[in-house]
Amino acid sequence: MRSFEQAVVLRRTNYALGKDSGISVEKILKSLETVIPAVPSAFNMQSARVVLALGDKHQEIWDITKAALQKIVPEQNFPDTEAKINGFAASQGTLLFFEELGTVEHMQQTYAAYAENFPVWAQQANGMLQFAVWTALSELGLGANLQHYNPLIDEPVKKLLQVPANWKLVAQMPFGKILVGPEAKEKLPISERLRVSR
Repeated sequence: MRSFEQAVVLRRTNYALGKDSGISVEKILKSLETVIPAVPSAFNMQSARVVLALGDKHQEIWDITKAALQKIVPEQNFPDTEAKINGFAASQGTLLFFEELGTVEHMQQTYAAYAENFPVWAQQANGMLQFAVWTALSELGLGANLQHYNPLIDEPVKKLLQVPANWKLVAQMPFGKILVGPEAKEKLPISERLRVSR
């Protein structure tokens, strides 16, 4: 088993993904069921929600996205956009991350002194959840990337998935078999990002 540090380092953004990963839905679900409850949130509010979209629902999410983008992307640029969306649709599935706004509003009312902070804390917790899930997928041998086509696709996607009206779409994570490894990324020197104060 990898160390935590190794798992974090090996989690990368993979855009070229395929459907036939050899990783069963049951194995993916077991990992999600383990990781999601373990991610912390301020005041333990647990406002993040996740939908695992597979098969036709997975394909329809990217059909919706393509149709929405076709309305706003200049015609001469659309082939590149279409190819990108088709790449996401070619993956095994999509995880959609939401915020359940009723929980956030309840916390704002209950702890009025911190009301303005709860939306920020909710986003922070959702980000931690995305990272934890992404790393867990990587540990299974799956590639993934993170997309943010909201709010363009919010309403049709919520209708497709039949989620409650007060769920706000935050991010989309297509995942699947890694077809091409990730490109190297330039990183700032750690001395610019980490300081020790004694």
